[in-house]
Amino acid sequence: MQKSSSLGTEKISRLLLQQAVPAAIGFMVMSINMVVDTYFVGQYIDNLAIGAISIVMPISFLISSFGMAVGIGGASIISRALGAKDNDRAQRAFNNQITLTTIGSSLFILLGFIFKIPILSLFGAQGELMEYSDIYFTLILFGMPFLSGAMMANSNLRAEGKARFPMVIMIILSVSNIVLDYILVAKLNWGMEGAAWATTLSYVFGGGTLAVYYLSGKAELKIMPKYFRLERNIVFEIASIGMVSMVRQGSIAVLTIILNHSLFYYGVAKGIGGEMAVSIYGIVNRIAMFAFFALIGIAQGMMPIVGYNFGAKQFDRVRHVVRISVIWGFVIAGFIAALLLSFSDRIPAIFNDDPLLLEHTPTAIFWVFLATPLLILQLVGATYYQAIGKGLPALLLTLTKQGFFLIPIVLILSNYYGLEGIWYSFPIADILSAAVCYYFLVKGLRKLA
Repeated sequence: MQKSSSLGTEKISRLLLQQAVPAAIGFMVMSINMVVDTYFVGQYIDNLAIGAISIVMPISFLISSFGMAVGIGGASIISRALGAKDNDRAQRAFNNQITLTTIGSSLFILLGFIFKIPILSLFGAQGELMEYSDIYFTLILFGMPFLSGAMMANSNLRAEGKARFPMVIMIILSVSNIVLDYILVAKLNWGMEGAAWATTLSYVFGGGTLAVYYLSGKAELKIMPKYFRLERNIVFEIASIGMVSMVRQGSIAVLTIILNHSLFYYGVAKGIGGEMAVSIYGIVNRIAMFAFFALIGIAQGMMPIVGYNFGAKQFDRVRHVVRISVIWGFVIAGFIAALLLSFSDRIPAIFNDDPLLLEHTPTAIFWVFLATPLLILQLVGATYYQAIGKGLPALLLTLTKQGFFLIPIVLILSNYYGLEGIWYSFPIADILSAAVCYYFLVKGLRKLA
């Protein structure tokens, strides 16, 4: 079994492949799962179901992102602790994460049940979309603790240098969701209830598998109840680093609120209907999750390498992995963007055959993915600062696209160009955020002693 010490000794390109490829495959399978999920509800229910899922999924990801935030913050501590040969601190950080994830995810889920209708309304569930959204959201809340736990544990496995097992978990989660979608939606005709139960049960399978793995004692990090008691310094460091991921998901949630309301308003103004405009973005968003899997994999793969070598004060290796990550990401993203732009007129038919959806979705795909290669600079920039334990720079770089640029540009351009103005905003935000992230990434690397 691979030990964490290999992060400081093996060739960087080989290490990045070992870490990034499983992470990318895991996210790819998860993304395929989202696309297939959208396919089933679009083909066997209707286009309103696509819109409902596009409303609910950002809410569910926001809730479960607490586990991801805790995991990323804790994994940064663990990578640096293992690099500095401080195993005790690594164990304490891991077990503190278990406590934090359990408390935090439970609280968020409780609030989700109590304020369900206001939350759905806030995220744009209007008209006929409300009934579909209510059904879906209510049922998947039951799976949120398992998804939060899986997100937390996966980050820690990568911190140990074990990238393959998180990939396996993603595959288990995604394949089970696809199979259950086929059974419950396509064969049994359970509608939105079937789609929701398929998603919920897949979260249970993924989280349950991870729990069994850790309880078996095979991981370097052990479940040790004596370390469940929260330690102020560890919690503070987890929060300062992991909050970046929480804020990132929060900014995506705010963006979703603004987009869904704007899409509804300008969709009506354009004459295609508000529900249809929301459904168009639902398809684009699913494509984005699939298109970006390699970039997310590279960012996730470089994080434990940067953290370990920063802790071991091997700064040349830190610079090397950052440089390779940017180059690989740019090339891969350029290829993906070229494919999407070339086939933008054919992709919508995969999900639904509504004439309005087929007519207007290609325009959205073209503009949203026009500057995709530049996204790697934002991902690598924010990930680098997270990995070395610098929470504030990581937070600010994380907010560049959604928070600082995309939200205000959407509000401005939609006022002048309507629905098309929303789509124009995406490449402009990509270019501006890439420029800012590149500047601060170069500046940070130059400061390494």
